[in-house]
Amino acid sequence: MSNFTIRSIHQKDNAEVANVIRTVMTSFGAVGEGFSIEDPEVDQMYEAYQESQSEMYVVVGKEGKVLGCGGFAPLIGGDADTCELRKMYFLPEARGKGLGRKMLEMALMGAKERGFKKCYLETLEHMTAARKLYEKAGFLPLTCPMGNTGHGGCDSYYLIGL
Repeated sequence: MSNFTIRSIHQKDNAEVANVIRTVMTSFGAVGEGFSIEDPEVDQMYEAYQESQSEMYVVVGKEGKVLGCGGFAPLIGGDADTCELRKMYFLPEARGKGLGRKMLEMALMGAKERGFKKCYLETLEHMTAARKLYEKAGFLPLTCPMGNTGHGGCDSYYLIGL
């Protein structure tokens, strides 16, 4: 992990973050309506996460390239005390190194510090490594979605108390 840094997103990261999201989502077949790849914020992630109740992080390799991202924001259409883990994706060269666990810890700590009591997430059943990470962290599976994320293409839902 010493070859990687996790930090808050900077405006100059927007294009690289959009590339990470589009590359990873496409590799998992998560393209088209109902997937976060279509969210208008994908090209302006820095601007989308400047609210005091939101935070977006990036994983940067030693050459300065953005290799992953993830963050949180209030759950649209959800309770005021519930946030959503959003856009947590890693390029293959950043996987299997403990970075997902570290970023997840940072996001959950940041959400708790901002007063959230629960964190919700949506993913895909075939994103098995991600689901394993979430379950190991204590996220519990739900039988139906929460809020109004607009991501009808997702088929796995989780919630954790903070």
